[in-house]
Amino acid sequence: MNNTINFAHRGASAVCPENTMAAFRKGLELGATGIETDVQMTLDGRLVLIHDESLNRTTNRSGLVKDMTLSEVLEADAGSWFGAEFAGERIPALEELLDLLQGRDTILNIELKNGTYLYPGMEEKVIAAVREYGMSERIVLSSFNHYSLAYCKSLAPEIRTGILYGEGLYRPWDYASSLQADALHAYHLAVLPEFVAGAAEHGVVYHPWTVNDPERMKYLIEAGVAGIITDVPDVLAGLLASRGV
Repeated sequence: MNNTINFAHRGASAVCPENTMAAFRKGLELGATGIETDVQMTLDGRLVLIHDESLNRTTNRSGLVKDMTLSEVLEADAGSWFGAEFAGERIPALEELLDLLQGRDTILNIELKNGTYLYPGMEEKVIAAVREYGMSERIVLSSFNHYSLAYCKSLAPEIRTGILYGEGLYRPWDYASSLQADALHAYHLAVLPEFVAGAAEHGVVYHPWTVNDPERMKYLIEAGVAGIITDVPDVLAGLLASRGV
């Protein structure tokens, strides 16, 4: 049985515009058992799925999410920049993705993008939405803002948290324990087999990002990571199937 979570990074973002419903559906079609996405908050307090703080890179509009209402954000075309066939794709609200996944076994990794702008109240809103959909056991909340992760755990001990970081941490399992975090979401080059083993001894798992090279995927699978975040879930699904893990 395959227990390694195959997280489609922003959906199947190698073949679809990232963080759109098209990308999320394609990720599932390509064999993802997990979805990774990013949440920002609008001027009127709505949660939307977009990686950047601004709309500039991935839509036909400009401006900061925090300065726009949900209706203004929804007016943006989030697909044409990637390909004409995706014209009309929109920035989804968090609830749209929860709707898609509610009846599935898929694990959802929600990254709180509250490092640049703190978005007061974001943690409460995300947790409330997850609980409303009855999906707490299938959620991992991650962030580079580790204060936010500690706060999330205090609000919702039943929801898993994952510490995002880019470089080496000394005894990362100890740091995870200090935040009561369940997972380490490390840049993949910061992951070594001895780190994975050390973390496992303390009940902490690894979900490295963003891994698109098959050889690196094999290395991490052999190291024993619990999940891999990738732009190419079809490649990872094929590797996992061939290895029976």
